[in-house]
Amino acid sequence: MRSKRRAKKRRRFRLLRSLVLLAFSLLIGVNAYLWNARNLVGNQLPMPFGYGVAVVLSGSMEPVLSVDDLVLIRETQDIQIGDIIVFQSGSELIIHRVVAIDGTAVQTKGDANNTADSPITLSDVKGKLVGSIPLAGKIVRALKSPAVILVLCVAFFVLMELSYRDVRRKDDAEIEEIMEEIRRLRS
Repeated sequence: MRSKRRAKKRRRFRLLRSLVLLAFSLLIGVNAYLWNARNLVGNQLPMPFGYGVAVVLSGSMEPVLSVDDLVLIRETQDIQIGDIIVFQSGSELIIHRVVAIDGTAVQTKGDANNTADSPITLSDVKGKLVGSIPLAGKIVRALKSPAVILVLCVAFFVLMELSYRDVRRKDDAEIEEIMEEIRRLRS
């Protein structure tokens, strides 16, 4: 009976370790991918599978989009007047509404701004807004910060070590019980 409970606990520990390792690996992998895209390639909004996420950093699109909203962007060149698009200007991403289209020239303007932006070309457009999650950008920005990643790394290694240490201690106790039984049977 005891061995069945121990085996069940071990399976739970293994599952928990696997889930924690998977989550940690995804977090590190996504951050490494985004860092490479931004710093090595110069792409501020990488879009694997045609979708990307960004965090709103200014109030230029108030009240539709606020600071720290997380926006989901779908890669497309098919835009119309009234669409909210994302384009890269130098090393910055800008999310504004399309107010005019003239051939390949696109005119945008932030809903809260008084004047329109300088025209951009259709090739500068990264994609258009699909949806947003209010204030979720705070979480995303926190998960990208070096301090949080360091804390999560330390917590990951501590949790992994503690779970392995507990399993080892139980295994050692079980082996000691078996050895004690062997000694008792010999005498």
